[in-house]
Amino acid sequence: MDTAQSYNYKVVKQFAVATVVWGVVGMLVGVIIAAQLAWPALNFDIPWLTYGRLRPLHTNAVIFAFGGCALFATSYYVVQRTCQVRLFSDTLASLTFWGWQLVIVAAAISLPLGFTQGKEYAELEWPIDLLIAVVWVSYAVVFFGTLLKRKTSHIYVANWFFGAFILTVAILHIVNSAAMPATMTKSYSAYTGVQDAMIQWWYGHNAVGFFLTAGFLGMMYYFIPKQAEAPVYSYRLSIVHFWALIFTYMWAGPHHLHYTALPDWAQSIGMVFSLILLAPSWGGMINGIMTLSGAWHKLRSDPILKFLIVSLSFYGMSTFEGPMMSIKTVNALSHYTDWTVGHVHSGALGWVGFISMGSIYYLLPRLSGKTSMWSTRLIEWHFWVATIGIVLYIASMWIAGVMQGLMWRAVNADGTLTYSFVEGVKATYPYYVIRVTGGGLYLIGMLMMAFNAFKTVSGGTAVQARIPTSAGAHA
Repeated sequence: MDTAQSYNYKVVKQFAVATVVWGVVGMLVGVIIAAQLAWPALNFDIPWLTYGRLRPLHTNAVIFAFGGCALFATSYYVVQRTCQVRLFSDTLASLTFWGWQLVIVAAAISLPLGFTQGKEYAELEWPIDLLIAVVWVSYAVVFFGTLLKRKTSHIYVANWFFGAFILTVAILHIVNSAAMPATMTKSYSAYTGVQDAMIQWWYGHNAVGFFLTAGFLGMMYYFIPKQAEAPVYSYRLSIVHFWALIFTYMWAGPHHLHYTALPDWAQSIGMVFSLILLAPSWGGMINGIMTLSGAWHKLRSDPILKFLIVSLSFYGMSTFEGPMMSIKTVNALSHYTDWTVGHVHSGALGWVGFISMGSIYYLLPRLSGKTSMWSTRLIEWHFWVATIGIVLYIASMWIAGVMQGLMWRAVNADGTLTYSFVEGVKATYPYYVIRVTGGGLYLIGMLMMAFNAFKTVSGGTAVQARIPTSAGAHA
């Protein structure tokens, strides 16, 4: 078959497989550092195994390696299917795959060695930042070039979300990573003081808002209707959801800087926009869940649909919790505690993890010439093991966080602190053990997925799906 008449499934399959591989790596490092918090001796006094070195490796591996590869795979698949054309450039698409893997490997080497800019989610040093920019511009050219040559007049809403994610992340990365190199492995931020903090959390929260939300909502709007075999509940709501979300998210970053040197008015703006953010977030969640109207019975027998729908439950939970924690009086209790860690992982493990896993389970058989994954029962087991793991993780961190906040601010009648800091650490210990257990279950689920994916992909054929000749054919 002429490649011009078929979709480019090769790069989609490469990214889908990489998603599973990096998922195992990212979750494994997470379990190791969770165990180190419970049992500090597990760093074995080796510098590159210390918590401070491995923690940024964990966040980068889960967000940019696991999540990033999932976004590349799904966006490349969805934009081709909904536009009914092959990717704009096979060469550039291949460059994004190998370039992104090089970024990930460079991060995996440099972070444990201690080469870091010290910025949350933006730790990588300037040579790697430049490589990220090159890969990301190539990604934008492939994605938007494909949209421009589409056969369909309509741009499906999933592509709006993917497009917003690609454009915004480019701006965030370039502005926040501006630095003055001192050596090949050391640079200094172009910003100082409170301006540096403000730009960092404008980047940091919008990395959550666009990398970890908008892109994955693109998955939601394609894969839930496809797996449920039902149209989106309300297409009008999906457009309102898109515009309200991308406008509001931009302003929420200052809520990370309550009670700091940031001007009070800027903190308040961050809080107000965070509260407004609840409306579009829940609008999207409701739209996704209501897509199952009349098809709820499918949840009994379809574990992939379970992943996709339960991810929306976690999305709704974490997007209620986030605005609530941005309220200054609540933040006075929650800030610097493990409650924040619980909130982040409710979104990361429940929303990002589950929507990615469901989408990859949907893709892998179709990319391997199979009718289904090797074992549906293993998907079911993965779902329940991972769900129990998440609940253990976030519940233990919620309890630990509220307890920490209350202990830290408890005072005696004479104004002295009731508890020393070390008493707070001691009281937290049991919850750290529960967290390791929950994280361990989630990792076991990821290993189940890896085995299932290997069995599905091995022996599969290179799939060449023909592009429909008539515009408007079913995507």
